[in-house]
Amino acid sequence: MYDALPPQRPTRPVGPRHRPLPATVRRRVAVPLQTPDGFSAQADVVTFEGLADGREHLALGLGDWQGALRRGAAGGPAPLVRPHSECLTGDVFGSERCDCGPQLREALERVSGAGGFVLYLRQEGRGIGLYAKLDAYGLQDGGLDTFEANVRLGRGEDERDYTVAAQMLFALGAPRVALLTNNPDKVEQLERLGVQVTQRVPTGVHASSANLSYLRAKVLRQAHTLPLPTEPAG
Repeated sequence: MYDALPPQRPTRPVGPRHRPLPATVRRRVAVPLQTPDGFSAQADVVTFEGLADGREHLALGLGDWQGALRRGAAGGPAPLVRPHSECLTGDVFGSERCDCGPQLREALERVSGAGGFVLYLRQEGRGIGLYAKLDAYGLQDGGLDTFEANVRLGRGEDERDYTVAAQMLFALGAPRVALLTNNPDKVEQLERLGVQVTQRVPTGVHASSANLSYLRAKVLRQAHTLPLPTEPAG
């Protein structure tokens, strides 16, 4: 069924570039991290005031993020940034219905190596919330893809808004970034908000028998750059 659908880009209206209202750094604390597979890193976790939606989003400064900011400000390579939308089921419980947990794990290591930030954005379920996401799972069990299920629930295909991500980057002194993402909508939204994306860096492909249809939907409906395997791993 999926192969008959042409690639589609998000239907979010395109408007003029505009820089969002400024936010400020509220606090920065050092937090040692360790993932279940043994990867460890030191993160400077940053909180903010004045974010547009009033939610508690976090920035994790990883590796030599301060040096990366200095090099970027001097015209060198921009810091590597991963905007990651919260996924309780994938990030915390290891659900294999999506690739969110493996993408977060990958981002922590790659950003630590390059110097930059993981922006942890409270936008569960493509912005529709945890309960609605689980409702969408039920519809997916009946044959809908993740985007069709959201629409059947009366929601947008993807309601995520990256205004707060732009506010966080400006507050951190990172108006130029290399973006770790397969999602062109993240690039387009941030650029409309005044962030210069110097490079889009693809993530790995974290495919399994449980999430392959989900990944196909992202490629075919929103033009994610994912070279999917012909047969799922695992």
